[in-house]
Amino acid sequence: MSFCALDDNPPPLEFPCDYPIKIMGEASDDFHTEMVALIRCHAPEVCDADVSLRASKGGKYVSVSIQLRAQSREQVDAIVIALREHPKVLASL
Repeated sequence: MSFCALDDNPPPLEFPCDYPIKIMGEASDDFHTEMVALIRCHAPEVCDADVSLRASKGGKYVSVSIQLRAQSREQVDAIVIALREHPKVLASL
């Protein structure tokens, strides 16, 4: 039996490109608003149609999915760092 190893060196992204972001946190009235504002600091063209929300089964958590058109690796890296440093973000993909 053979197993496929995951590629440790995925191909580089070619910019501009569509770049989905998923952010998870505790459900609150302002979580998704804060996350959209954070992303818009780095990608001001993101509009409400690019954003979707999904609550967890129990309603304690929410995920905010945002589809953006990434312009550069630096832009993506800045978003990743901002999400990592935000105290309300439990995880992001």
